[in-house]
Amino acid sequence: MTTVVERSLPRWGGFSLGMIGLELRRMVRNRRTVVFTVVMPPVFYLLFGSSASYRSERLDGGGNVAGYVLVSMAVYGAMLATTSGGAMVSVERAAGWSRQLRLTPLLPGAYIAVKLVLAMIVGAVSVLVALVVGAFTGAELPAAAWVECGLLAWVCALVFAAFGLFMGYLLPSENVLQILGPVLAVLSFAGGLFVPVDQLGSTFARIAAFTPVYGVGQIARYPLTHEGNLWLAALSVVVWTAVFSVGAMWRFRRDTARV
Repeated sequence: MTTVVERSLPRWGGFSLGMIGLELRRMVRNRRTVVFTVVMPPVFYLLFGSSASYRSERLDGGGNVAGYVLVSMAVYGAMLATTSGGAMVSVERAAGWSRQLRLTPLLPGAYIAVKLVLAMIVGAVSVLVALVVGAFTGAELPAAAWVECGLLAWVCALVFAAFGLFMGYLLPSENVLQILGPVLAVLSFAGGLFVPVDQLGSTFARIAAFTPVYGVGQIARYPLTHEGNLWLAALSVVVWTAVFSVGAMWRFRRDTARV
């Protein structure tokens, strides 16, 4: 007589704190990526935003120009960290690990969720380090804005965690991180993160509104500047997050379809 063993699905499709902890330990071992995402944004702030003129120039909403640059660099750091965290799946693809996972009950949605949470953890560290460095080097923000800008920069960077996952499945593993660095820099310029949108001219300002960076920057800086259309910025973040998340799940299924 043949015994049929039923294969039960894990709770939450395989999403668990244990898996997140395992993935986090694997990422921390890649010191080059961690140092790049945590150290570079504060260094950029010190180079371009901590001058004496920026520390002395005040903003209408409170704080100084150095604080404005600091928030932008915190957003940039969150972008780098979350994108790099998501794009690490390219290494797993090269090793055949993602296809092995398809032999387990792990659902694609749960796998994507684990990667997103992992990227957001690294993003939180990047934002915190940038703000701490800024606080000790002359950046000034209203008391509440320190917390609000930091939280918004981190939460809105979810769009780039999804972007990193999508690109990690879309691009060759040996090239993905080299490609994404320049891409993020271009998107930051085009989206008004490095240069305020109102200084780009009307044509570039309209183009900026359609980039994934635009909404994140506008929302993160709002507690400091109280400027910009929050509804449009929020719509941008939601739409781009959905697009990249769906794209990541589609590529994950296609990448492992022959298993």
